[in-house]
Amino acid sequence: MRTTTISVCDGAELLAHADGLRSVYVDAFCAPPWNEDEAKAEEFTARLTVNVRRPGFTATAAIRDGELLGFATAWTTPSPFPADRCYPEASAGLGQSRTEDWLCGAREVDELAVRSHARGTGLAARLLEAVTADVPEGRCWLLTSVRSGRALSFYRRQGWTQATHPSPEGKGIAVFLGPRHPARTLAPLPL
Repeated sequence: MRTTTISVCDGAELLAHADGLRSVYVDAFCAPPWNEDEAKAEEFTARLTVNVRRPGFTATAAIRDGELLGFATAWTTPSPFPADRCYPEASAGLGQSRTEDWLCGAREVDELAVRSHARGTGLAARLLEAVTADVPEGRCWLLTSVRSGRALSFYRRQGWTQATHPSPEGKGIAVFLGPRHPARTLAPLPL
């Protein structure tokens, strides 16, 4: 029986798998529903060399027989809340006060990716748990596109609470609070 090892990594350990990270990213995100292109994979690997230096950076990697099967990356969300990427949409959905109270200073799961042939094995759940297991007071969060019903369902099955509810046309992003986040009971229910 082949064993998949999940390990918590620092930035240098994770970057030692740069080719595997890019390959997993392509496998996970250059197909529907994400439909990213190879340029986005290049942007991810370039961004990762900066992200590993963020305060609170942590990552998990799943390796079997020398092959990287999946990874998760996370860091501490700074205050003031960032204004690049999808952050303004997250803040608009929560409002400034909730954004500062619920997200700033919490562990933000930035990426979670698993190779297509390893999906449905519980690997993504193991990676997500490993990258958030030591979060003080359970304060972790993530955002994901509402284009992927599969991703939304996955996070709900893991006990994460959807805290923003974008348009029903399947556009935008949703903020999820971790299963032990103290504000998850305060999140508005969908209409």
